Amino acid sequence: MGQRGKKAGRRRKQNTVVSLFSGAMGLDLGLESAGFSVRVGLEVNKVAIETIKANRPRLPLIEKSIRETSAEEILEKAALRKREITVLAGGPCCQSFSTAGRRRSLSDDKGSLFLEFCRVVRETRPRFFVMENVKGILSAAVKHRPLDERGPGFPPLSADECLGSALERIRAELAKLGYYVIFGLLNAADYGVPQRRWRVFFIGSRDGETVHMPRPTHCAPAQRKAKSGMRRWVTLRKALKGVRSRKWAELSKDRLHLVSRLEAGQNWSDLPVRLHRKALGGALDSWGGRTGFCRRLRWDEPPPTLTTAPDGRATMLCHPTADRPLSIEEYAVLQQFPKDWKFQGSITGQYIQIGNAVPVGLGRSIGRMLRRTMASTAQRGLTSTNYLRRGRVECADPELKEWLKNRRKTQLHPPRLRKIKDVELAREWLRASA
Repeated sequence: MGQRGKKAGRRRKQNTVVSLFSGAMGLDLGLESAGFSVRVGLEVNKVAIETIKANRPRLPLIEKSIRETSAEEILEKAALRKREITVLAGGPCCQSFSTAGRRRSLSDDKGSLFLEFCRVVRETRPRFFVMENVKGILSAAVKHRPLDERGPGFPPLSADECLGSALERIRAELAKLGYYVIFGLLNAADYGVPQRRWRVFFIGSRDGETVHMPRPTHCAPAQRKAKSGMRRWVTLRKALKGVRSRKWAELSKDRLHLVSRLEAGQNWSDLPVRLHRKALGGALDSWGGRTGFCRRLRWDEPPPTLTTAPDGRATMLCHPTADRPLSIEEYAVLQQFPKDWKFQGSITGQYIQIGNAVPVGLGRSIGRMLRRTMASTAQRGLTSTNYLRRGRVECADPELKEWLKNRRKTQLHPPRLRKIKDVELAREWLRASA
């Protein structure tokens, strides 16, 4: 083997990735495109396993829950030893923290998978770890109390029921690992992904290396004057140019009737008032924007976060002009999967796999940042400053840091939906809550 071949072999051995909660491998593909090599995947979902096998038949794969998997088994399957993993990557199940779900948070069986991720970090000691989750993790409580059980007439909130308590618990657990950890909120559209998808990333360094959130490369058209040198967000029109759609979920007759009355960029609020109840059902009596109901997308901007059910009543992502949801092929393009990537399972199962994935371009940006960090360390070496960072968990975004500092402790129904509507009693209840 020539000198160049030997160097490439060493890089592949050094830049190793162990993938947990692999899913359809969006994050892994992004890290690979940045120069890393996935050595093993771990996935429990049978359909996602079939997708991985269809595309990466030679990839060692652990086909069971992380709870049933020891660190020794992961290392053995990856043909690595403790401390030899470059990046341990994964997104523990996020539904428990999503604002679209029941938000049972860390008290939920799935929410506690975060602790299993920490266990594997603790027992394998990778050089870096990358953990991804939904934006809702920033405001979730350790114990979720339904809105109908808050306010006057109910007990004050405990500390674990306050907004943000889950994040504080997560930060405390990460600090115990002895890593230097940063976290921030990233919008995928800022990194060339044709999608306005907000996700929280936690990035940890075992040796206190200088990790940071990747610098954005794109921005909204209105921001270009203030952010010179950046490219415009990738629009839906540009992303879907030339895409041939073959598979999509069929809308029900009622939803098709409503959507057919809308133009690109419109939603339920643009329908005649007499149709609002039909479009929203019981949600008409609630509050909030409810923008996902009967929603047609715009051509001239990136779409919002791809949901796992683009045909759902509250999560609709309808094509701007065709009377159907975005297709499987369009979903895959918007998440930046390779053209030849094969998704297995039913159409519903494919939507779930693609919708849950990290966009490839976002994973690539994280990977490139880590590569730059590694190159800097190789050039300058580690110092006492690096080691003194270990055990610190810091917010890497000044704006987010300020928001976290000033966030409210809870949220109440508007007075019209409360059991006791007195405003002063509501203020007293808020003051009494931890």
